[in-house]
Order: sequence, then structure tokens, then C-alpha cells
Amino acid sequence: MYKDTGNICNLRPGGRAIMFMNTNKSETNIRKIIRENRVRCGRAGIMLDQSYVVSKGPERDIDRDAALCEEAGADVVFHPEPEEMYFPDSCTFVDMDHLTKGLCGKTRPTHFKGVCTVVSKLFNIVTPDRAYFGEKDAQQLAVIRRMVRDLNFNITIVGCPIVREEDGLAMSSRNTYLNPAERKAALILHKSLALGEEMLKAGEKDAGKVRNAIVKHMKTERLARIDYVELVDAESLEPVKTITGSILAAVAVYIGKTRLIDNFSFHPGQEKQE
Repeated sequence: MYKDTGNICNLRPGGRAIMFMNTNKSETNIRKIIRENRVRCGRAGIMLDQSYVVSKGPERDIDRDAALCEEAGADVVFHPEPEEMYFPDSCTFVDMDHLTKGLCGKTRPTHFKGVCTVVSKLFNIVTPDRAYFGEKDAQQLAVIRRMVRDLNFNITIVGCPIVREEDGLAMSSRNTYLNPAERKAALILHKSLALGEEMLKAGEKDAGKVRNAIVKHMKTERLARIDYVELVDAESLEPVKTITGSILAAVAVYIGKTRLIDNFSFHPGQEKQE
């Protein structure tokens, strides 16, 4: 495990690809991503972590995560100490207009400024070939992709599909905060989104009708408090009125005191054929 930014800079061997991924993911995804990276490239991957320096979510066991990564085939876990990443007199940030204004950005206005800053710093420190981000955090994935394009990072960004529990709940470290009643109530996110997705597949083009149906179903769960329900353009993240292209349907909902997010993507041609 490496914690020093200077040492990690010297680890890139000639001809080997380096991968970047935070470990704020399910064990299934971690193993899959590391192993697929080796098969695809025939090269060693470097496993990095951002969740410890960015996330204010549940604490994670770094030694356990490191052991999981090693077992899956990662060569290195990069776990920088905060003082290695943030200088006391630091006054430089990476921020973004437009994509960060809606969805989670409405109630977390400085969140993506922090994400863009720390991810760009990690990209500069390690210069990875590929970087993996979860599709459950769809806005973050879109923001990182746009940042990489706009700032000319020579990195391929790969989206990792949402991994769900058997009953449909999207896997998240935040699920550990839920008591049994809240865990059951949390299923309303996936159920409500599934209802909206079925409407789109049936040919519904009115985004307002789909959104209203999702909201109505969500409100049948008394423990659910809606932060947002939105249907937005998949690339610009701007709200849409009529479904004419690829869209993202995204929700953020409080179950008790725990804020959960979920989403699905819909593309033209996914409608059911008669």
C-alpha cells in the first residue's frame, strides 16, 4: 500500500497500463473490474482509492479493502493521507458549470467542486490509462467524463453498471445505515423507477407523465422523502419535456435520515415491439 504521492509517481513500469478506481463499490464490482482489466490489457493494474479523501459516507476498512484488491489481482493500493493531497494554504480548485447545477448539485452545491479537484489531482499524480466510476452515481460519471474531455486528460473513462441486491436495491455503503424497516422501505426507489421505465418501453414520450408516475408511486412509501425525481438528457443533464433521445431518469430519496440515489438510462429503440 502506498500513501506517498512521490513514490506512486515512480511505479509506472514501461508498457504497463494503470487503472484508477475508488473502492466505494461492491466487492463483486471490485473483483470484476480488476480481473477484466488484466484480461483486456494483459498488464498490471494499479488500484487507487479516492473515497477516503473525498467521501464523508460510512467509514471503510482500508486493510480489508486492500486485501480484497490484492486477492483480485491489483498490484498497488494508493491510499494517500489527507495532508498529502491538501496543503494548508491550497487555493486552487477544479470546478464546472452547467452539469453540476441540477440533480444532486441543487442541494449539494460544492460537492462536485471537491470531486473534480481531488479526481484531477489523482489523475495527475498517477496518469492512469483507464478510470472506472459507477453508473449509480450517474451525475458524477457525466461530470468526470466532461472534465476529462475539457481538460484533455488522456484517460479512458469506463462506467460500471449498477449492482443490485436480489430484491432490486442498488448496492451502496449507505445501505448499512438503514434499520430493517428502512431497508424494506428503500425498495421503493427501484420499484418506482421500474414503473417509469416500463412506461417508456411502452412508448410514452411525455417526460412529465413519467416523472409524475414515479413521484406518485414513491409517495406510497411513508418513510420516503423525495429530494428529486428528474428525467434529463443523458449528455447535457438538462431536464427534458419530450423523450426524443437518450435520457437518464434519476432519483434521490431520503429513507429516514439516509439519502439514497438510483437511476436508469433509456435509449431510443428500447420500446417494446408490438
